[in-house]
Amino acid sequence: MKTDNTVDLINGVVLKQLQRNHDERGFFEELIRVTDEFFQEGFGQLSHSFMINGVIKAWHIHKTQIDWWYAAKGTLKVALFDMREEMPTYKKLNEFTLGENGLNVVLKIPSGVAHGCKAVGGSELFYATSKIYNTAEEGRIPHDDKAIGYDWLKY
Repeated sequence: MKTDNTVDLINGVVLKQLQRNHDERGFFEELIRVTDEFFQEGFGQLSHSFMINGVIKAWHIHKTQIDWWYAAKGTLKVALFDMREEMPTYKKLNEFTLGENGLNVVLKIPSGVAHGCKAVGGSELFYATSKIYNTAEEGRIPHDDKAIGYDWLKY
């Protein structure tokens, strides 16, 4: 699994490298600013998900909503699959390891890109979305969908 930002990214996927500032009290890091170019779609909602070891949350897809993911604790194996037929990266897969044993980034996931994760140890995911929760916006694809062909159990 690629764990750096040299991977050939799906169109619209962005990895924002974070700067962690340590001192004797701990650390501070800025995640997202309203002025960040990759945050131009704007803020709708901030959510927090805790997942116990081995939990798989896949596949999700949104019609128009953008997600920005940050693994605050633990490690997440993340996979993205481009479902947008009009894009040059259609059917392209990206894999990342985020969190304590992976990349310290905010991951931008465009609409039309199926996404999911698997918790390695207890993992905490904070994610901002460009819209508030709306069931009409949400799409689900089975984790073992043959068209995607991704094996979540290999890790």
